[in-house]
Amino acid sequence: MTYLLISAPFLVVAAALWARVRPWKLTAAVASILFILTIIFDNLMVWAGLYEFGHATTVGLNLGRIPVEDLFYPLFTALVVTSFWGRK
Repeated sequence: MTYLLISAPFLVVAAALWARVRPWKLTAAVASILFILTIIFDNLMVWAGLYEFGHATTVGLNLGRIPVEDLFYPLFTALVVTSFWGRK
């Protein structure tokens, strides 16, 4: 199973939660910070040999040494966290 197929159901659930509240600016800020940190530190960890991604399980688009699918995790986090921020 590919990273895309594994991540898709989680993104659908996160988007459904987020769609009820839609804090656009907050989500964009959180996602931007998480994307930057993920790109920097995941590239460093792959470069250092701590882990690697199998080429057969990714779509083939990379940001440095990491596949774009690796950004689904911070996107999921940004959607879920900001959907619950400020709820009473």
